[in-house]
Amino acid sequence: MSAEHADEIGPGVLSRLTAAIYRYVVLGLFLAVSGLPTVLFWSVLAPRPSNVALFVAALLPVAPALSAALYAQRAWSAEPDLSPTRPLLRGLRLNLRDTLSWWFPVLALATVLAVNIVFADGVAGGGIVRPVCAVLMVALAVWSGHLLVVTSFFSFRFRDVLRVAAVEFFCSWKSSLGILSLLVVAAATVVMSSEALLLLLGWLFCSSLWLVARPVAADIAERFTRRD
Repeated sequence: MSAEHADEIGPGVLSRLTAAIYRYVVLGLFLAVSGLPTVLFWSVLAPRPSNVALFVAALLPVAPALSAALYAQRAWSAEPDLSPTRPLLRGLRLNLRDTLSWWFPVLALATVLAVNIVFADGVAGGGIVRPVCAVLMVALAVWSGHLLVVTSFFSFRFRDVLRVAAVEFFCSWKSSLGILSLLVVAAATVVMSSEALLLLLGWLFCSSLWLVARPVAADIAERFTRRD
């Protein structure tokens, strides 16, 4: 941390606490703005099986926003200055292309799986198709969490992004369980309350995701990056 950044915040506990609260207020506002299109789109969609593809497509802004949030939280821990918006916007700009490169295919595959789950009763062998697709959907969601970590903190070729995330899915199994737990909590919040509550608690979700992501990022740096 530079002397300039240390002077901005000050050495006192109250100053650092105030700065931390300010950072996460900014993070909460950023996530609320980023997630608002998804929530609004969901609110106008009728909860019919025929709309399942649209519900999935509405998740498009989610991954870039989460990637920027992870990037910013690492930047804050390294240099906790009083301009928390800069790392958020920089993370969004730097990671947008790499994140969307895998997020588009993930959403397309999730749409296929969701349609199979919803309409399984109308096809032969639906009793087998539904649980298989549900397990694949969960695995895809957890793998996406690892993809998010890779593209938020590293610059790999596309095929290497997929490979590294697959390795971390199994090798960082504790983090995989952590990602799964966060997904369960997020889904339960939506089902038992509303999407709006999840949007308001986005900062808390992302701070928890950062805790889960840190050991994954450290393991990727150890395994897959060259140290001089």
